[in-house]
Amino acid sequence: MLGYMVQLTALPAYLPSPPIDSFHIGPLDIHFYALGYIIGITLAILITRRRWRALGGDPDVVNDLALWVVPAGIIGGRIYFDITTPNDIPHVWYGVFAVWTGGLGIWGGVAVAAIVGAWRLRRLGISVGPFANAIAPALLVAQAVGRIGNYFNKELFGGPTTLPWGLEIPYPYRVSGGIPPQDLHFATFQPTFLYELIWDLALAAFLVWLGHHAKIKPWGLFALYVAGYSAFRIFEESVRIDSSEHFFGLRLNMYIAIIGTVGGLIWFVFAQRRPDRPVVVRPDPAQPDAGTAPAPVEAPPDEATADAGGVASARSEE
Repeated sequence: MLGYMVQLTALPAYLPSPPIDSFHIGPLDIHFYALGYIIGITLAILITRRRWRALGGDPDVVNDLALWVVPAGIIGGRIYFDITTPNDIPHVWYGVFAVWTGGLGIWGGVAVAAIVGAWRLRRLGISVGPFANAIAPALLVAQAVGRIGNYFNKELFGGPTTLPWGLEIPYPYRVSGGIPPQDLHFATFQPTFLYELIWDLALAAFLVWLGHHAKIKPWGLFALYVAGYSAFRIFEESVRIDSSEHFFGLRLNMYIAIIGTVGGLIWFVFAQRRPDRPVVVRPDPAQPDAGTAPAPVEAPPDEATADAGGVASARSEE
């Protein structure tokens, strides 16, 4: 019993940093950061397939869309990272492309992926709004899993803390992470990526719950995803001290977070107030990329659409 108590008292009062950030399989160097995003994207596809099928859509459309959206999201996320945190770009010729070392801006990734996804859905003759509602919780799950990679990369941390869940950051990473000189002597910091992981999962669960218990029109859940995630980032950006571009004393991402929060809420109100119109959840054979897909399925003007956790409402359009 005494030995057990001694072991308990010997436990560190902080979260230790992982000793490695990658592992080898033969000649391949597998980074945990990249692995986290691969798992997150896979889960997002599976979740969206389930929600899209519940709406009456063809789940294979999700796979088709992923072939376009995933690369677009990675490109957009990297461009946003390179623009907003240029000091964190590795000092090698391929540094601007080195996503495996960390560095994907969520807002840039979502924005470019949304544009490409909307373009692809329109080519298939499918209403974009219902699909946006279907994918919103899945995006949050993907982001949450992706944040695990920040732990292995020892990045995205906040100010110094003595809390028992404070994250130990080795000195070289404090320097490379852009910590202010006056904070370099501290060893443990706020694990803001962990806070975001928890928030993302909680928000995803809330969106699914809300969709099942309220009439949410197309684009409504996606608008709440934008507003909810951005609102958390206002808190997160006020805590983080890692490298970032600043304007008028505030981190650049703070301005984006405020715009996203206000814009998302306004978007939600407008989406909910829009008149109900039919939606199309199956590819239109007349569209150039629809192939031999089934005829379009519309919500009749006098009936409610399928449930899918509030993916779409009766007679509503994009």
